[in-house]
Amino acid sequence: MSDTPLQADRDKAFAFLKAQARWRWPEIALWAFAFASILLMPSRALLINEIAILALFALSLDLILGYAGIVSLGHGAFFGVGAYTAGLLAKAGAGAAPLSDPTLGLLAAGATAAMIGYATSFLVLRGNDLTKLMVTLGIALIFQELANKFSDITGGADGLQGVTPAKVLGLFDFDIYGKTAAFYSVTVLFLLFCAARVIVHSPFGISLRAIKGNALRARAIGVPVDARLRAIYTLAAAYAGVAGALLAQTTAQVSLDVLEFHRSADTLLIVVLGGVGTLYGAVVGAAAFKMMYDFISSYTQQYWQFWLGLILVVLVLFVRGGIMGLIARLTGQEERA
Repeated sequence: MSDTPLQADRDKAFAFLKAQARWRWPEIALWAFAFASILLMPSRALLINEIAILALFALSLDLILGYAGIVSLGHGAFFGVGAYTAGLLAKAGAGAAPLSDPTLGLLAAGATAAMIGYATSFLVLRGNDLTKLMVTLGIALIFQELANKFSDITGGADGLQGVTPAKVLGLFDFDIYGKTAAFYSVTVLFLLFCAARVIVHSPFGISLRAIKGNALRARAIGVPVDARLRAIYTLAAAYAGVAGALLAQTTAQVSLDVLEFHRSADTLLIVVLGGVGTLYGAVVGAAAFKMMYDFISSYTQQYWQFWLGLILVVLVLFVRGGIMGLIARLTGQEERA
């Protein structure tokens, strides 16, 4: 009978996790709209594809920033590694399976980025937040210089030429209008989002939140802090690698731009804009960022950065919790961590 209170607490904890993981109708409507928009707005398919890739990249950063408290300014290194991995495979296959198969490219890009993420996690997770920022930034700069140095492989400043991925599942060819690319990228985003959703609402995800809240206390109650942080950092690196692979496959090109600092900086801003630690903040933030960019640049090509920066600064400063926090307050719902 002495175990009864403990069992009751466990049952309550699992019931809470189950309730948190339950799908709600606004989520279903959001994803239904994401897929339907490709059919309803075929002329915007290329934009939808860009948003999906950016959302997946932002999602990978939110996994470490929002749930583990790891701040990174060099997350673009994994994005670039994934892009070059998929690009080189597609180039080697010259449009014929299996080397240039998009699915294989995604798996290879994710695995390569994950291995690099795991190897560098031992450096990143040492020291305070400022140290982590500097280490992640340094790693990104190293990979950018390596890509430039080995230009005979990567193409250097000229970019990787001859990236010709095969048909998706051997059936759907990438068209110039971006319809196949949009469906492909949104589908990959949805599948990986579902996986991330399961992870953050699992006991593993709860332990990450405990580490973010107080690492010393989490360690005191038996949570393997270092192992958990390395695991989520490796997973986030894999997600970023897949996002980079999507960009390489759907645009049929890879350049040094995939490793530029602005990739990491823009993604960090998107996560903050959408709402840190919400998952959906990455998706909503990416859509808002990209649409604001397209709208403003179409009206003022010279000063679009000024207006975009001003809008983003105002939103970040005065909208607590980002867009998802604002939505939660407007709908009267409690903001979920």
